Amino acid sequence: MVQHLTSADFDSVTASGRCVVDFWASWCGPCRMQGPILDEFAAEHPEVKTCKVDVDAEPALAARFGVMSIPTLIYFEDGNMTGKAVGVQMKEQIAAALGV
Repeated sequence: MVQHLTSADFDSVTASGRCVVDFWASWCGPCRMQGPILDEFAAEHPEVKTCKVDVDAEPALAARFGVMSIPTLIYFEDGNMTGKAVGVQMKEQIAAALGV
């Protein structure tokens, strides 16, 4: 299941374990392509927290991580950013970035 994050819960959710966060917006065509891929990834990898941040609703989070283009996927392990990818990413690319 994909979890939608806000500034209020972002740090607590990403603090432990492996996590992928998709920075997106509803008006972004490539973001709409990324959504179903993330849904499939989440179903296949329940051990990874799969999350989304709406950049229009949470511009401070986008700025904090230097998100300039969307979709941007940022990878975390135990609260530390371990990678970043701009543009649509396939399930295999996400899995490889997270080492799963």
